[in-house]
Amino acid sequence: MSDALRISPFHPELPGKSGERRYWGRLYGSSKALAISRVASEIEAPIIVITTDSLSAGRLLEELKFYSDGHSTVKLLAFPDWETLPYDLFSPYQDIISERLATLARLPTLIRGILVVPITTVMHQLLPKEYLLSHSLMLKTGQLLDIDNFRRQLSESGYIFSGQVMEHGDAAIRGSLIDIFPMGAVLPYRIDLFDNEIDSIREFNPETQRSLEKIESVNILPAKEIALIDEGIARFRSSWRSRFEGNPGQCPLYRDVSQGLAPAGIEYY
Repeated sequence: MSDALRISPFHPELPGKSGERRYWGRLYGSSKALAISRVASEIEAPIIVITTDSLSAGRLLEELKFYSDGHSTVKLLAFPDWETLPYDLFSPYQDIISERLATLARLPTLIRGILVVPITTVMHQLLPKEYLLSHSLMLKTGQLLDIDNFRRQLSESGYIFSGQVMEHGDAAIRGSLIDIFPMGAVLPYRIDLFDNEIDSIREFNPETQRSLEKIESVNILPAKEIALIDEGIARFRSSWRSRFEGNPGQCPLYRDVSQGLAPAGIEYY
């Protein structure tokens, strides 16, 4: 490839060493996505693209999907914004948290790909990588499973137990049958036990509750982006006392977190 072609808008020149900058010009319309996809297909390293807002991030992702078609080794990842204001009295939509957690789980092993993230999202603190890895569970057919211990692990990871699993973060245990909708999954899973051994794992439709395809394994990520472990709770309590006056025990949010619960809007704390 000639130098003239390499430094054209569709084959931009990359920095030669760490700390070196390159500025790309004459990128009109969707040519920016074309240039990014060309670079991603030629280097073995993840690329992060920071956009001005969530709308431009979504538009860029659609353009990248078009230009990256055929480059199966280039993974496209989105890290969406919470779409809530600081200290709102409600938490982000569960599907948004699911996509964010799925992206965070894939990043440590990503060799070649493009991560698109709005600049407002970059400014948020993230949960520790160690917490995400240590609170992820891998279940396989034929594996032995202690239901009581499994229930405790799901509760510590932020899953909500309900009568019927409908959305991400829901779980239900009915005797030897376990329904769960893990974060990052497209469909919920139904785990059938034979005594204390996993006999089968199937996807199921949350609307009809009917079982679908059988699979061999499932990865269960934490249901929250906050680490409600002893260390995290202690840090929260200490920070609260240093910033707010009065008796903290009179605040419902402080009491909930102290008991290991996740009240609505806790993400900004």
